[in-house]
Amino acid sequence: MKLTTALSALALLVAAPTAFAADVPEGTVLSENQTYTFWLLDAIKSMDPQINTDVEGSDVLRNLFEGLYNEDAKGALVPAVALNHDLSEDGLTYTFHLRPEAVWSDGKPVTAGDFVYAWRRLADPETASEYAWYMELMQVKNAAKVTAGEVPPSELGVKAIDDHTLEVTIETPLPYFPQMLVHASTFPARQDVIEKFGSDWTKPENMVTNGAYTLTEHILGERVEMDKSDTYWDADKTVMTHLTGLTVNDLNQALTRYLAGELDRVNIPAGQYPRLKKEYPDEATSLPYSCSYIYMMNLSDKGPEALKDVRVRKALSYAMNRDVVVNNILQGGQHPAYSWTHWATAGFEMPEIDYASWTQEERNEKAKELLAEAGYGPDNPLDLTLNYNTSDDHKKIAIAAQQFYRPLGINLTLNNMEWKVHTDKMQSQDFDLARYAWCGDYNEASTYLDLFTSYSGHNSGKFYNEEYDALMKESKTAEDPQHLYTQAEQILAEEMPAVPIYHYAKVDMISSDIKGLPTENVMQTWYGKDLYRVAE
Repeated sequence: MKLTTALSALALLVAAPTAFAADVPEGTVLSENQTYTFWLLDAIKSMDPQINTDVEGSDVLRNLFEGLYNEDAKGALVPAVALNHDLSEDGLTYTFHLRPEAVWSDGKPVTAGDFVYAWRRLADPETASEYAWYMELMQVKNAAKVTAGEVPPSELGVKAIDDHTLEVTIETPLPYFPQMLVHASTFPARQDVIEKFGSDWTKPENMVTNGAYTLTEHILGERVEMDKSDTYWDADKTVMTHLTGLTVNDLNQALTRYLAGELDRVNIPAGQYPRLKKEYPDEATSLPYSCSYIYMMNLSDKGPEALKDVRVRKALSYAMNRDVVVNNILQGGQHPAYSWTHWATAGFEMPEIDYASWTQEERNEKAKELLAEAGYGPDNPLDLTLNYNTSDDHKKIAIAAQQFYRPLGINLTLNNMEWKVHTDKMQSQDFDLARYAWCGDYNEASTYLDLFTSYSGHNSGKFYNEEYDALMKESKTAEDPQHLYTQAEQILAEEMPAVPIYHYAKVDMISSDIKGLPTENVMQTWYGKDLYRVAE
């Protein structure tokens, strides 16, 4: 689906599907056991929609809360709290019409005011959300001034016309704006609950949610338990009665637990997909997944002096043997990455990146030349440390990187840590190189490219380039931004603030009796309410 900036009509409505929750084919025999247990690699840092930054946290929050729109199995928008919306002729004012039957888990109605509060809270500097910048990306009026503390959150371009009518004013027409509303940071929140309990509002005994499930237990780093919500507006069509997220840091152990029947879905460890596909053809799956895996470089004042030299940065990228990573280590349908944006992103045209067409031998020779010019080599080694979060797959890639770099005179020390420590160090620029992955917040190239802007909340390496910023700002008003995206990717290839390594595939073992998971949505966005278990 290619996106354009053309405004085709005064009213843009999201068409209602035939079924909102689990669409069970006629004649299907359902299992008596309607529970779903899925794997989590790391502890969920926060259950607060406006604070969470993790993909796994979003998977949980998408079941506890519901925003204006959801995605169907192919990634198209479907009504959630909003039934539809109108768009003004100038493309700047969205008016969302909320369903009157949407209520919170305590029975109170979900109102437009709950969205106003949540969005203001997200942008408010006092909240200190890493996703405050998302309001700016959405072009919500005054978002940049609010996040900068120049005007109060009340000046944000969002207001409640009445309890069931939400008006959002943006600063420039943005054709993919509705798609951005599936992100967890835009979900509603209850002001009275948060003000009453403070940071404890996300504890199961205090939490009030509006999604298809309620939080019944959260043991940090161990498990998340969710029960079907009887107050959810589409509860009658929700088949799954209970969801469990189990945290298992060791992926091989998680696979063992899957094979023992303790998990219904788990990522396949690196290198094991070919074998498992032969042994379990109905359970082993590999699908395109909008995430990119990189080694971020710390270009801030706290980073290594060597990384200020673009020749060193390019050498690190050139010497990364992506074919070995993808074909020998991962073996799950991933693609080698020479650019940042995932290849399957809607409307994205992969740019011509010169070193992508070279042989690995040519890349290695060029890397040696650049390092020598910068004053490094076997006789004057470059010492760097790579931080990565706990995962056997990350460890394997890191060890391979050590081997790729050693002949060039680069000594790479590996530093493993748990996820929270890893991300905290990245946010405080306490690293040399850091393993990082970004999964798209919506299916459009800007979700990747905006990350390396100076105003990004996730530009942990502190890469700043005025031309890059200008291109991304211009893309917001361009009739067709693709050529600007191409130029932005070329700047990243020239400046190399990160080492792109591979584009993800979703490589999973999924119980054959679990139905309703998406297979044609590159975002791999799933909702427990869409799932059901068939009788075996």
